[in-house]
Amino acid sequence: MYAVVGCRSCGTYWLVSDPDAQDSATCPRCDTRHPTDRLKRFYESENRAAAAQARAKLLADKRGQSGAFERAGSVAELERELEGFEGAVDDREYLARSGLDPDEVESAGSDDAGGSRSRDEIVRDAIREGDATEEAVVAYATDRGVPAEAARDILDRLARRGEATESGGEYRLL
Repeated sequence: MYAVVGCRSCGTYWLVSDPDAQDSATCPRCDTRHPTDRLKRFYESENRAAAAQARAKLLADKRGQSGAFERAGSVAELERELEGFEGAVDDREYLARSGLDPDEVESAGSDDAGGSRSRDEIVRDAIREGDATEEAVVAYATDRGVPAEAARDILDRLARRGEATESGGEYRLL
């Protein structure tokens, strides 16, 4: 069984499979957790495609696009058309056509397991590392791509906000 349900917090609609077997469901848009027995069910069906179609109609009606929805055809038809779409390229092909080596891009992305760090995070890391004088923090940050003036501004802001303290020329995070 599939149900089209609505979020009381943000108003989005989504599909919940077997809602009677679940205690709660989380809105995919705003991450609000709702007890499934309290969710408004706009449509129920044993068929997933029928429920997806009902959700699409609700979304079109909500946006005042009922006419466009009627002309577009069913969700199942559109999905079938997309499956056979020959114009789509995957990420590797896109990178190669753009003149980049997909393997180099992949390895560059894997060098930093935590993802890219913000300037603020880099300055905080510098303070945690040990020698947290202004010069040492700025040097650490500039080695990681943060302009020296930006690193100094971040240090000053951290101290003004009370997130860091400066004593004897050394910074410490609070």
